[in-house]
Amino acid sequence: MSEQDQDKKRPEQGIIYAPWERTFTRVLTPFEEFIHRQTTSGLLLMGTAIIALLLANSFVAEAYQHFIHTPTSINIGSWGISMSLHHFVNDGLMALFFFVVGMELKREMLVGELSDLRQAALPIIAAIGGMVMPALIFLAFNPGGDAARGWGIPMATDIAFAVGALVLLASRVPKALITFLVALAIADDLGAVLVIALFYTQQLALDWLAGSGALVLLLFVLNFAGIRKVMPYFLLAVLLWYALLQSGVHATLAGVLGAFAVPARPKYDPALFSIRIKALMARFDSSNQEGGNIMANEELYTVVQNLEKNVRGVQTPLQRLEHVWHLPVAFLVIPVFALFNAGIPLQFGALGETFSHPVMLGVLLGLLLGKFIGITGACWVALRLGIGQLPSGTRFSQIAAVSVLGGIGFTMSIFIAELGFAAQPEYLLMAKTGVLAASLLAGVLGFVWLWWLGSAQVQVAQEK
Repeated sequence: MSEQDQDKKRPEQGIIYAPWERTFTRVLTPFEEFIHRQTTSGLLLMGTAIIALLLANSFVAEAYQHFIHTPTSINIGSWGISMSLHHFVNDGLMALFFFVVGMELKREMLVGELSDLRQAALPIIAAIGGMVMPALIFLAFNPGGDAARGWGIPMATDIAFAVGALVLLASRVPKALITFLVALAIADDLGAVLVIALFYTQQLALDWLAGSGALVLLLFVLNFAGIRKVMPYFLLAVLLWYALLQSGVHATLAGVLGAFAVPARPKYDPALFSIRIKALMARFDSSNQEGGNIMANEELYTVVQNLEKNVRGVQTPLQRLEHVWHLPVAFLVIPVFALFNAGIPLQFGALGETFSHPVMLGVLLGLLLGKFIGITGACWVALRLGIGQLPSGTRFSQIAAVSVLGGIGFTMSIFIAELGFAAQPEYLLMAKTGVLAASLLAGVLGFVWLWWLGSAQVQVAQEK
C-alpha cells in the first residue's frame, strides 16, 4: 500500500468535530455536491415551471392567481412602494438576476470568452444572427399593431437550460463546444439587456432619469476611487433601482449597471499577498500554543483576522460577489420567477386556436427555427468570410445542433413577454405558451441531435 493510500486511512489529525458533525457531514456532502452541479439549476427551474403549470391548471388555480397578484407594499413613514407580489418578483427580485448577469458579462469581457476579439468573433456573430432572425420571423407573423411589441421575445437564450442540456452530453461533445455555447449565451444576454433598455421602456420621467444617471456616475466614482467595500455599492444600487423604477426605464437594469460598477481589481497583487501570508504564518506558528484554545490567545486571533483580511484583499470584489450571489439567484430567484410566471392555464379544447395564433406562432417558430437559421447561418457566413474559426475539435454539424439548443428561451423570453404584453393578457398567454412549447422542443431536438452526432463519432473511431 502506498504512503498516499495509508494517509487516506489514517484518522484526520487536527480537525475538531462537534458531537453530531461527522453524521451531518455524511448526509450533507452528497447534497452539497448536487447543489453545485451545473445541471442542477436547470433541473430546478424545469421542476418549478412544471409546478406552476400544475397549479394554474388544477382546482387551486384561482387561489394561485390570487396569491401571485396579492397587493403588497413597503412603507417607511410617508414614503412607500405598492405593487403586487408578481410585480415585486419581476421588477425587484429579478434585479438580482440581472446583477449576476451583469457581473458575468463584465468578467467575460475582461478575462473570459469575450475578452479576445478573435476568439469571441464567432460566438458574437452567432448571437447577433440568433437575435435578428427570430425577431424577423416574429414580425412576419405580427407585422403591426400591439402584437408587434413582442418581437424581442424570441431573441433570448436561457443559459441555465441550454448549457445544462449540453453539460449532460459532456462525454459526447468537445469541451470547446460548451465554451462556445456559454460565450454565445452571454453575448445573447447582453443583446437582450440592450433591447430591454432601448425598446421596452415606459414613458420617461426625465428628472428621475437624470437622477439615475447621477447615481450611475457616483457608482463609477467609487470604483475609480478604489472603494472596495461592498456596502456603498449596495446602497447606491438600491437607490438606482428606485430611481429607474420611477423614470420609466425598467428597474431591473439597475442590476446590470450596478454590476458593471463593481471593482474588478484586487487590493494586493499575488506577489505582495504571498509575502504578507508568509509573514503572518510565521507569527501564527510562533504564537500558537500546543493544546491551547484560540479564544484565550489574543495574538493568534489577531493573526487569523489579518489572514482573512489579506485573503479578501487578493480577491476582486467582482469575484467575491459573483461567487456569493450565484447560488441564491440560481436556486431561489430564478425558480421563484418561474413559479410566478410559468403558470399558464391550458385550454386543451382550444389547442387548434392556440397553435394558430400569430403571437404564439411567431414566438414558437422564432425560437425554434429563427435561432437555428440565425445562429447556423451567421456562423456559416462568418467562416466563409474567414471571420472567426470553429472551436477546437468541433464540427460544423455540432454548431448547427447547438443552435437548436439556443431556442431554449425560458427565463429572459418570459421576462420580455411580461414587459411587452403587460396590457394585453391574451397576447401574453399566447407568448408564454409559445416560449414553453419552443423551449421543450428545442431542448429535446438539440439534445437528441448532439447525442446522435456523439454516437456517430464514437462509431467511426471504433471502426478505425
